[in-house]
Amino acid sequence: MLKNMSLALLAGASFLAGVNQAAAIEAGPPAEPTVIYADQPAQRPVAPVRTAYAERSSMGGGFIEFLFGDGSPQGGGYQQQPGYQPQPSYEPRRTLLPPIGAEQAMRRQEDVGEPARPAFDPKFEKQMVDYHGKEGPGTIVVDTPNKFLFLVQGDGKALRYGIGVGRPGFTWSGVKQISAKKEWPAWTPPPEMLVRRPDLPRHMEGGPQNPLGARAMYLGSSLYRIHGSNEPWTIGTNVSSGCIRMRNEDVIDLYGRVNVGAKVVVI
Repeated sequence: MLKNMSLALLAGASFLAGVNQAAAIEAGPPAEPTVIYADQPAQRPVAPVRTAYAERSSMGGGFIEFLFGDGSPQGGGYQQQPGYQPQPSYEPRRTLLPPIGAEQAMRRQEDVGEPARPAFDPKFEKQMVDYHGKEGPGTIVVDTPNKFLFLVQGDGKALRYGIGVGRPGFTWSGVKQISAKKEWPAWTPPPEMLVRRPDLPRHMEGGPQNPLGARAMYLGSSLYRIHGSNEPWTIGTNVSSGCIRMRNEDVIDLYGRVNVGAKVVVI
């Protein structure tokens, strides 16, 4: 009995000695205390050195990688959004233009092309031509069949203009004199015209919309006139109730070349 107890005690002691030896081996030698001398400054612990590599594992991207990485975004990571850039305005600017005169408005109106209207025939443009008639300089000769008006110049020359003349049943011939001249004339349709056209206004002041156009030269005491037109496409046609119509730019030119009392021959 005593022998068995002795063996048990020896075995327990051996086990405890082995445990203490293993603990000593794992713990290792004790750390030496840090010695600080009075004449030397205290040494600060060395900060760990972080090494940058060309490639590293992803830290999840986004704001976390921006904070714990090297400050530069990787791949699809966090990127600083660009600041607000003002966008250009596409609203059209209003341009203030000076008011235009009646003649300028008239020319702009004639320049606006209307696809439904026939083009102006170049042969009716104003031009200098040979004249072999018997009328003297300053005389106006109206060639109704050919739709031309001649202003005789002398020396066998004449200025020729294209005109519009009376419709069938409204043509006439004879010799008249210019009895009056008016710029931008008003228009009052005669009673016989109102019978045929009751839709016409009873009176219209002068202007670009007036059918007498920019100028009018009255022929004697008759109702006939040489006048302008706001319908230049009608030049070269039988269109009027007996008046001789011209393009506005042509009647302005003729108006400045003739005087009251000038002879007008209509054939």
